[in-house]
This record gives sequence, C-alpha cells and structure tokens, in this order.
Amino acid sequence: MPNAESPASASAASDLHRIAAALAGPAPLNWVITGDSITHGLVHTQGGRSYPEHLHELIRGELERVRDVVLNTAISGNRIVDLLGDWDRRVASWRPDVVTLMIGTNDASDGGPREVITADDYAASLRDFVARVRELGAVPVLQTPPAIDIRNAPERARIGEFAEAVRQVAAGEDVILIDQYARFAELGAGAVPWGLMNDPFHPNTEGHAALALELAHGLGIRPEGPRARTFALLEGLVATARLNG
Repeated sequence: MPNAESPASASAASDLHRIAAALAGPAPLNWVITGDSITHGLVHTQGGRSYPEHLHELIRGELERVRDVVLNTAISGNRIVDLLGDWDRRVASWRPDVVTLMIGTNDASDGGPREVITADDYAASLRDFVARVRELGAVPVLQTPPAIDIRNAPERARIGEFAEAVRQVAAGEDVILIDQYARFAELGAGAVPWGLMNDPFHPNTEGHAALALELAHGLGIRPEGPRARTFALLEGLVATARLNG
C-alpha cells in the first residue's frame, strides 16, 4: 500500500488517508477480514450475504477494483488467542494491505469449557494484534462486536465491557475504530434490534447489511455512479427489518 508508515508513526487519521489514496490508485490491494462466527457469516445468514461479501461487492464490483482480493479468514467459535495462534495462515501469509478484526463475543463468554478471561486479557491480545498488523505494513481496523440479547445469552453478559475494551485499545493505539456495538444498540433504540438478529448473538442477513454499511462508511468506501446499487439495497434491508423486527 502506498505511503506506508513505520508502526511508531501510524495513526487512525494517517491510516484512513492511506486507504483513500490506495483506493484512488491503480495498485491492487489485499483486504483480510477476520474474526469469529459473526464474520465467518455462515448458517445465521440463511443463504444471504455476510458483511464481508457485501464489502467484496462494493470493492471489486462497484469500485471496479477487480484485481483487489477480499478474503474472509474468520472461524466460528474463535477467540482472539486462536487468531493470534494461527497468525500466518489467517493473516500474514496473504500479505494484507488492510486487516479488519471483529472478535470478542466468544471471549466475553463465562460459560462452556474454555477458560474465562478478563477484558484486560482480551485488550492485551488486541494490542498484540495491532502491533502485528502494523509490522506487516498493513492498516489495522478494529470493530466492536455487535450488541446482543443478554437475557437469552447470559453467559455473554460481559459483551459491553469487551466492546469498551476495543474502544480503549483503538484510542490508545490510535487505530481506526468501527463501533458496531454502538450502532446495533442505536438501531435497537437502546434494546435488542430483533429484526437484525437470527439468535441472541448472531446477526441475520439484515444484520449483516447493517454491519457492512457501518464498516464501509468507516473506511470511506462509498461507490458513486451508475454501478452504485449496494448502499441503497443495504439501507432498505435494514430499514425494513427494523419495521418488521
């Protein structure tokens, strides 16, 4: 990616500038989209598109950046330590220019067979993630996990605390932040956005439309002209889901 900076001098503002400049230039980009089951995007979309697939449409379709690669390496059930432990396969080997991460819904769980971790443990791993991405010369993008139905997923009642940890790491490391948690809470008017959920913590097809819109807005990806159809489609899906949810 052009205008690569040293890890020490990188910032959210300079990273957004790098993305904008790269999107305006001819050199192809490698986008790695990673995380857990929400990003993996299977089952709960019920045959519809996941948010990484919408990003693919926007970049390789409407922006006509046909030599870009948009790769989804998310794995259902993962925590941040799983991603860090499989770093080469999941991130480094693809020589990324941009790496987006949405993870934390499983990290926040205090139920099941896995060790319970604190939000501080999680934050330390996020800082490790940011450092590794910057060492690759790529732009890190942190996304908070979306808000969930805590009443029916009590084992994940700490999700808000973990979303706040993402915000704090993004601020402290000066990284691009996409606050999906806040957006989902807003779409649910402070409660659960039922029309966007397939179960207590997995977004449905319409929920993935909302995730895609927030991510694209945050990264400055907004196609224009006769090929630009996806934004209106996604906005319509979200609006209809909120009315019927």
